[in-house]
Amino acid sequence: MDSMTTAGLWDRLSGIQTEPAWWLVVVTGLAALAVVTPRPLWRLSRNAITIAHEGGHGLLALLTGRRLDGIRLHSDTSGVTVSRGKPSGLGMVLTAAAGYTAPSLLGLGGAALLSAHRITLLLWAATALLLAMLVMIRNAYGLLTVVLTGAVFVLVSWLAPAEVQAVFAYGVVWFLLLGGVRPVFELQAKRRHGGAPDSDADQLGRLTHVHPVAWLLFFHAVALCALTGGARWLLGL
Repeated sequence: MDSMTTAGLWDRLSGIQTEPAWWLVVVTGLAALAVVTPRPLWRLSRNAITIAHEGGHGLLALLTGRRLDGIRLHSDTSGVTVSRGKPSGLGMVLTAAAGYTAPSLLGLGGAALLSAHRITLLLWAATALLLAMLVMIRNAYGLLTVVLTGAVFVLVSWLAPAEVQAVFAYGVVWFLLLGGVRPVFELQAKRRHGGAPDSDADQLGRLTHVHPVAWLLFFHAVALCALTGGARWLLGL
């Protein structure tokens, strides 16, 4: 790769792109809501939220010095991230807390990039994160899910017109912000009926001696605050 090509790639990555019209931003938000709300569509789209959820666990495990053994994604939209290290302490707490907060925080970060008109940077960063996660996938369904998701980002990033890239980027960010809210309510409902005894909230309760309900409230607060702040950025309010 010559210097001119390298410079061109850097200019493309660091450049500022034109944002779509305000009404189109609203439409992408409504489209994301339509994907998240109906149960049949949610059963399919929730796979993408699971990728972000388990990716959050994996990233924090690495950042806190734990050894990441692998990530599994299942067809029922559940997932498991296995890491080794001290079974208690701050690193384990941060790793456990990262799952339910990851989609919303990724959406908030994406909204910040879009508000700065960094559409290409957002798409390439998301592609890089998916490629990094791919190395740690340990089952066939998870591999297929991440490969297909990554392929969509690659195709849009390299082949789609700028207008399509913008609409896709805004749709993805809206989806993360909205899709980060529903799993916390689902977890709350499961726990109310005696399900999910080993959920992230319950694990955090055992690690910190803080009631799991407090951790559920924390997950709710992160998701709703990210949605509010991200929506303001996306809509330019």
